[in-house]
Amino acid sequence: MIRNNPEALAKQLATLGIDYLNYDHPPLHTCSDADELGLVREGTRLKNLFLRDNYGKRHFLFIIPADKQVDLKALSKAQGLSRLGFASKERLAKYLGVEQGCVSALALCNDSEQKVELWLDSELQSAMRWQCHPLVNTKTWVVTLDNLNHFWQSTGHSPRWLDCISKT
Repeated sequence: MIRNNPEALAKQLATLGIDYLNYDHPPLHTCSDADELGLVREGTRLKNLFLRDNYGKRHFLFIIPADKQVDLKALSKAQGLSRLGFASKERLAKYLGVEQGCVSALALCNDSEQKVELWLDSELQSAMRWQCHPLVNTKTWVVTLDNLNHFWQSTGHSPRWLDCISKT
């Protein structure tokens, strides 16, 4: 497991032939933090939600556009699951090997047993460049969707595209 080590992740990406743009910045725990700092970075801003079902048996990384608010109750129903909720920081460390505020599509490198299901908002299918934290929240790497698909394939994760049910 690569914990808080963007250098090790960079080596893994280089092995896969994946390049990225790098931005260094103060710690960003939320999308609001980036807004407050007025950061300008290429790519699509994302919100990364680490969820679990009511029984704690299934875990999901749901990636949506940064400006969306998901209706977890409606999403649970649409996916035929018992109530979805946010997973604890302990589960986040166990399954994705990162701390709160550091979750991104790249954290799946730490899920070697594929215990986390990858869900992507269908609105992101047209986003060619994605902003991702490389296991720490003091950097943002901008990675193309094609390269992310290659990365996910290497980690054994198959994305499932969903229509995000937003709060009204």
